[in-house]
Amino acid sequence: MSTGDTKRQSINPPPTQAVYDNFHFSQATRVGNMIWVSGQVGIDAAMKPGKGMEEQAQLAFQSLKSVLEAAGASLADVVELTSFHIDLRGEMDAFAKVKDTYFPDRYPSWTAVGVTQLAIAELRVEIRAVAVVGSGAA
Repeated sequence: MSTGDTKRQSINPPPTQAVYDNFHFSQATRVGNMIWVSGQVGIDAAMKPGKGMEEQAQLAFQSLKSVLEAAGASLADVVELTSFHIDLRGEMDAFAKVKDTYFPDRYPSWTAVGVTQLAIAELRVEIRAVAVVGSGAA
């Protein structure tokens, strides 16, 4: 897709097709070189939540990475990150430790929001992102 192309493209990697079909939303939407990634959560391939913040953050960032790659981008292209936390104060250090392994430098803009619940009761965090394809190139 060229940067001047304004056609909207839904991004749904094969393992996420059931989410698209059942819940009626795309994992990401790409228009030109912009990508908006829906909230990614800490569940494994069997749809089971990870144990604790660190495992859930790892799973969520891996999902974010996979969706971006399916859209033709990488984590380096992320310009904005928003995270939603059940325990913003108590688990922020654990989350930030994982986040920093995925974004070791050239940090994106980031907003962390405390919430009372997420889509599945056991979830601790949800991550959404905006990326600009090619912006992470050195």
